[in-house]
Amino acid sequence: MKVIMIHHPHTFQKDEFPPLALALGFFDGVHQGHQKVIQTAIEIAKEKGYASAVMTFDPHPSVVLGKGNTSIRYITPLQDKINLIEKLGVDYLFVIRFTSAFASLEPAQFVQKYIAGLHAKHVIAGFDYTYGKFGKGTMETLSEHAQGRFDVTTVSKLEKDEEKISSTSIRALLTDGKMIEAKHLLGRFYTTKGTVIHGEKRGRTIGFPTANIAQHQDYFIPKNGVYAIRILVADDWREGVCNIGYKPTFNDPTQARLSIEVHIFDFATSIYGEEVTLEWHARIRDERKFNGIDELKTQINKDKQTAIQYFDELNII
Repeated sequence: MKVIMIHHPHTFQKDEFPPLALALGFFDGVHQGHQKVIQTAIEIAKEKGYASAVMTFDPHPSVVLGKGNTSIRYITPLQDKINLIEKLGVDYLFVIRFTSAFASLEPAQFVQKYIAGLHAKHVIAGFDYTYGKFGKGTMETLSEHAQGRFDVTTVSKLEKDEEKISSTSIRALLTDGKMIEAKHLLGRFYTTKGTVIHGEKRGRTIGFPTANIAQHQDYFIPKNGVYAIRILVADDWREGVCNIGYKPTFNDPTQARLSIEVHIFDFATSIYGEEVTLEWHARIRDERKFNGIDELKTQINKDKQTAIQYFDELNII
């Protein structure tokens, strides 16, 4: 897949690209609804003899258009999004730098410069896709703006258990710690990346050494609590339990910093400085304060057994 980063105003010429079947969207999560849009573009490209393409944007429009110092945590930060889209078999990925100048384009200007101007011959997007200044362009107006230069396919709403599959609904599930339900909408378990750093090293003193993860800031962090997880470290997937929270047994939660600590089963290798991927499987319980070390150790062992049983039932090979 060829990744093309575009800053507005761009200077690309139409003849620099083959005829394209172009999927449009922000695609945070590359969830099953997004996959339907992208797969439709791939199928049309094969049918028509075009190259398949996806157009996305970075950062999220709310960062530029929101009031104050707006920031957003992503289900799939840009590099993860690129990797997932590449796995779907797309030929071209256009990443448009979303700026205030780009956002001020009238819908017809966006179509002229960024769709027809990049040699799109067929455009595919979800039913609720909008474009141009104030989002005035819709899938209803896109055919008008096309002026016969390209065809348009609108992908209808995709639902799971009568709920629209959307990035918003997935974030709501992650906020509630409902990782299994989020997996059903994503089509895969939710993953985040981070780096193993030095922590308080308290875990090793109580028989449960942990890897302290400095999460990359762009990721949406699930609800505090204890989870069954898998961790990819040095190209090897391992099972474990993870605690997200403030360790109230040892700290004042109002003063402590959020920590993400993983106890990896049957693992004793030093991995400081390693970049790791966490795959979030099932939330086991809330974080809580214990009456001493012994009570904490008993509970951690219970959590470990719960996670082991979960993975045994999941039959991950």
